[in-house]
This record gives sequence, C-alpha cells and structure tokens, in this order.
Amino acid sequence: MKIFPAIDIKDKKCVRLVKGNFDNKTEYEISPIDQAAKYKNHGFKNLHIVDLDGALAGETVNLNIIQDIVGKFDLKVEVGGGIRNLDSIQKYIDAGVEKVILGSAAIKEKNFLKEACQKFPNRIALGLDVKDGYLSVSGWKENSNQLISDYLKEVNDYGVSRLIYTDINRDGMKQSPNFEETLKIAEISNCPVIISGGVSSIDDIKKAKTLKNIEGIIVGKAIYDGDIKLDELARELN
Repeated sequence: MKIFPAIDIKDKKCVRLVKGNFDNKTEYEISPIDQAAKYKNHGFKNLHIVDLDGALAGETVNLNIIQDIVGKFDLKVEVGGGIRNLDSIQKYIDAGVEKVILGSAAIKEKNFLKEACQKFPNRIALGLDVKDGYLSVSGWKENSNQLISDYLKEVNDYGVSRLIYTDINRDGMKQSPNFEETLKIAEISNCPVIISGGVSSIDDIKKAKTLKNIEGIIVGKAIYDGDIKLDELARELN
C-alpha cells in the first residue's frame, strides 16, 4: 500500500485546512520544498500536493514550486487544485507529475473528465470529496446534489486511473478516515482507491493496509501536528 504524505500550498507556504475551510487554516513555517525534502529523506516515494491558490483561482498558480519538487526529489507526485482545462493538465504532465487530480471540473462537466482520460491515459486521478453521501465542489463550498454512487456509475468506464475519496466531515479533524464508506466506493470503482481525510494515528495506517481494493492513504495534518512521526510512518512503507 502506498503512503502519500501531503503538502497543501497557499501563499507559497505549507498549510492545513479544517474541513476545507480557508478561514480555518494553520500555516506552518516550513516551505513546500523543504517539506518535500523531509519526505524524500525518510524514504517516501509518493507525494500528494494540493495547490490551494490554484483551487481558488482556477489555474496552475504554484506550478513552479511543484516543478521544483518533482525535479529535485524524483518523487511520484499527484497534484490537484483548480485544474479546469486540458492545458493545465498538460503543464503538470510536462512538469513530470505522475497523476493529475481532477475534482470540481470533472463533476460539473463529465465530458471534460472523459476527454482528459482519453488524451492522458493512466495519468488522470479523480478526486471525489463527499459530505453525507453527496459530492461537493468548488473548494467544498457547494453541494452538487449528486450522490457519489450515482456519479461513479456514470463515469466508471471513462478510464480514470486512480480515485481519491475524501470524507469532508473527517478532513483535518484527525478522527480517523471513513473506512466504511471508502470501502463501499472501492467495491464499485473500476480503478484503485486512495483513502483521504481524517488520518489521526499510526493505527489508521495499519488498518488501511489490511483493506482490499485500497491503493494507498494520504496523511497530512497528523504529520504536521506531530501525531504521527515520520520515522514511524516510514516503517509502514514495508
């Protein structure tokens, strides 16, 4: 199982949000580049990056920082945040990113998702952010009124290479991920699923490793707040 330590970038700093709320954020002193170096030095091979400025602006605001991270550390990076057209995807692919995560734009416009999967085979990940069973969009500020199960049935054959399931109610709360709902999605998804949102302790990682159809897990706030030490997390890589 892959472990994805997370870097959320806002104003060129590492930040963490609670339930995706930009007004409830914690800034950390360390730069995204230095944080990536830390992960690399601990032996991590995968990295989850969200460009929060990009999510707000709808374009690739922090492309240069992400280029630097990919270029310096040879990490397999998945990146999301405000990617709303094929040009933005191309920029990230050119920068060496392994997977480009589509969220709101793919939910609002299924044809965009289909086109992206056709043009960039095996490079598109789908980020599904869910609150009480319904998909949320636009930085989690809007409920799409679409049930995740209904939406997934419609796009299941498009060729998405990875699905990232985030329970918004758990995100940044460190109350453990919603394993139950994630597993339900993994059962119907045609591609591997990543668990996201709410990781609180090393026990969550150990549990995730026992689950079927799960490709990996994203760990963010628990690292920054010291609830999970990078040394102990790195031991779970084997």
